[in-house]
Amino acid sequence: MSNPFDKLKIQLELQEWPNVYLFKFIVPNDNEKIALATALFDDSAELNLRTSSKGTYVSISAKEMMMNVDSIIEKYNRSSEIEGLVAL
Repeated sequence: MSNPFDKLKIQLELQEWPNVYLFKFIVPNDNEKIALATALFDDSAELNLRTSSKGTYVSISAKEMMMNVDSIIEKYNRSSEIEGLVAL
């Protein structure tokens, strides 16, 4: 079974690393889920959280210096364990 991030990995391997990478996620507006999602990132990451107009969801954008493609795929794999999280 192939990894759902195989296509992304191929695209990312065309870039030079280390580099800053922008992660975008949408999570239900639940403190536990928001905490789990933001915990994926180091203290050095630039985080931006925005609540949807109805307050149902929170958009999380995170810019972080990533050393290689595998570290990005690792974050996406860890994020996929958070119930209700959607990676954009």
